[in-house]
Amino acid sequence: MLHVVCYHIIDDKIRNRVSECLLGFGTRIQDSVFECLMDEELRDRLMEGLGKIGLDEKDRIRVYQVCARCVDQVQIYGPGEVTADPDFYLV
Repeated sequence: MLHVVCYHIIDDKIRNRVSECLLGFGTRIQDSVFECLMDEELRDRLMEGLGKIGLDEKDRIRVYQVCARCVDQVQIYGPGEVTADPDFYLV
């Protein structure tokens, strides 16, 4: 399932930690926005990792689950594509 994760973090050090955590789960599509293909287990692992970072009370992280029907309705202006499962996996 596709998830969109966006954040607004004031402190550079904490923002970098959030970014590094998210890079392990998805693709950066803008400075503070990621698309992540995750099942429930991966989403729980992400939320656990983000919870350990120690956010300030003014920091914000949002995780939106995007249904398959809604993914088909995404409109992109400019370069890029919606993150998708590859057609095949190399093992």
